Amino acid sequence: MITTTKRSIAKALLEIGAIGFSPEAPVTFKSGIHSPVYVDNRSLIYHPDAWRRVIAGFHALVEKRALEFDLIAGVAVGGIPHSSALAYLMGAPSVFIRKESKGHGQGKRIEGGAVAGQRALLVEDLVTTGGSSLSAVEALRADGARVSDLLAIISYGFTEAAEALQCANLRLHTLTDFDTLLDIADENGALGAGQMAIIQDWFAAPYSWVADGR
Repeated sequence: MITTTKRSIAKALLEIGAIGFSPEAPVTFKSGIHSPVYVDNRSLIYHPDAWRRVIAGFHALVEKRALEFDLIAGVAVGGIPHSSALAYLMGAPSVFIRKESKGHGQGKRIEGGAVAGQRALLVEDLVTTGGSSLSAVEALRADGARVSDLLAIISYGFTEAAEALQCANLRLHTLTDFDTLLDIADENGALGAGQMAIIQDWFAAPYSWVADGR
């Protein structure tokens, strides 16, 4: 039996290097936010043991919270492997949503099959500002699907993202969180006291962190 607690998922992500800490050399998100913490869940598909744990975690989360759906939808590109694997495991139809419509052929944005009248369970690898998730929801709803739940491996927990998802009537369900990740990193001695302080300071005010001179 695969253990899928928040700690076991967090440990798996840390073990494969999907979570990185770089307080001395912050990365820049697409949104322009500078961060001492980065996530690269795309490496999960290279590590089958960790990936199995994630998919089993999604499966357990769906069953525990009794989420209702007719099909499982993945957000390109990070969510597609996980949505496809979860759909295969649960015997459900699967689709994926492109970032934008194709510029050739039928010009589709949603690939895999018709979604009109279907309840879609959306899958992301990571939620940062929530922009890609909301764009995918808009595309699904425009094609007649009903979407109320979003699965993600982890979220940065930004207040702005939470508010945007709530406004879109979208419930977020994550497998783990950064409090758990930081606890484990602290236990393992992966971060010095000064580094931990910088990261905690960033989480307290991610949008103004660089503006504050850090």
